[in-house]
Amino acid sequence: MALFTDGPPSCMEDLSAQDSQILDIANVEGIDVTQKLRLAHEEVGIQLYSLLATFNCMDQTFWLQPKPNIATVVVTPPLKLWHTYRTLEMFYADAYNSQLNDRYAGRRDQFHDLGKWAYEKLLQIGLGRVTLPLAQAATPAATATAGDALPDGTYYATMAWVNRIGEEGAAAPPVDVTTMGNTILVQPGSVPVNATGWNVYVGTDPGALIRQNDAPIGAGGNWLQYVPLTTVGQQPGLGQTPNTIQPVPRVLQRG
Repeated sequence: MALFTDGPPSCMEDLSAQDSQILDIANVEGIDVTQKLRLAHEEVGIQLYSLLATFNCMDQTFWLQPKPNIATVVVTPPLKLWHTYRTLEMFYADAYNSQLNDRYAGRRDQFHDLGKWAYEKLLQIGLGRVTLPLAQAATPAATATAGDALPDGTYYATMAWVNRIGEEGAAAPPVDVTTMGNTILVQPGSVPVNATGWNVYVGTDPGALIRQNDAPIGAGGNWLQYVPLTTVGQQPGLGQTPNTIQPVPRVLQRG
């Protein structure tokens, strides 16, 4: 599972699964769906921060309260649904305000009610949280370099950070590189908080990348594909799973 701070939990496919007409309406009404996903992510994030702050106040007896750490929140199914429905509500609110079409108002109200339902489920189940959060990796630099471990062709590479207890964060979007009588050098970007190493995934298909390293590579190290490509094994995961499910106080959602 990805961390909430990795980016919007839902994507266009999630919205289309709930409303098959959204792309057509977006084109007709000139609505930027990507922007709605981002705005809903910001709004849900503010409400999550408020929930964490309320929990801290209820859980602590000292005047100096710890700052809520939204970076520890994992995207669980009810949280993802809440973001999906909030995005759709914002989308149809925009469409209605543009055309004053009652059909759009009905869809807006429907997704508002579904968003409240998902929010209630989140309260009932609790927030998934991790102890040592790992931000999603940025796309690594991959270049062709001297060596003969790989046949000529186009390859794809990605990476994911690992923390000291062996948990792996969400993998980066893959990058492509073409070899001609040489091999691949993969270099990670800036090391995030809690990362102690990283795993590298390489393949000839961006949808079927396989882990190439036996043990995590040091956080400051690079990966040279000096052996033939491993084609069977672990694929990139979606990120960390919750270490705990934290109950949240029942704070009424506005609206």
